Amino acid sequence: MSSIQYSNESPASILLIDDHPLLRRGIKQLLELEEDMLVVGEASHAEEGIQKALDLDPDLILLDLNMPDINGIETLKMLRAKDITARILIFTVSDHEEDVVSALKSGADGYLLKDMEPEDLITHLRQAAHGKMVVSERLTALLAEALRNQRNRPSGPDVSSLTARELQILRLIAEGLSNKMIARRLDVTEGTVKVHVKNLLKKMHFRSRVEVAVWAVQEGMNR
Repeated sequence: MSSIQYSNESPASILLIDDHPLLRRGIKQLLELEEDMLVVGEASHAEEGIQKALDLDPDLILLDLNMPDINGIETLKMLRAKDITARILIFTVSDHEEDVVSALKSGADGYLLKDMEPEDLITHLRQAAHGKMVVSERLTALLAEALRNQRNRPSGPDVSSLTARELQILRLIAEGLSNKMIARRLDVTEGTVKVHVKNLLKKMHFRSRVEVAVWAVQEGMNR
């Protein structure tokens, strides 16, 4: 096992965007007990959250799905449109298939349910800080089935069109590694990895790296 990504540096900085003050306070108090994580800001609505994301440049953003005026999905799209590089995790009560799929296709790095145990939330946040995709355990089967149902071809994506390097990167995505961590593993630039990821998405007719990861795990390519 590798050590925590931020263990020898400053703690992983976290921004909370949620319209419930009590929930924000509870998460902040929970994370105050963890040396490797720190809540650096909080916001109660989309515009405030986006501005704080730009100002604070956090490592992680915990984003509520159901907020007034601008919901979490639209907020997520706005954050990505402004090239926010933070890993963004949807944190919600909704376990509806369409919400899960929509969030991940819109650029979320994870989807967590608010009814999880506090220690599970900490574990998932720590995994996200490592660059891994995180999804609440009871949603993984639902997500896999949803993505499978959206495949028009019975045989599924064809990996034969991938180059050796693209296949190598596909397997690393299946392990949950971010572009930055893949670049370190392969000793190439992050820009090079992004080009390869873009190419393999196009060849396999996927719209996001999350779809790639879920499909690859289902196919056993992460072993």
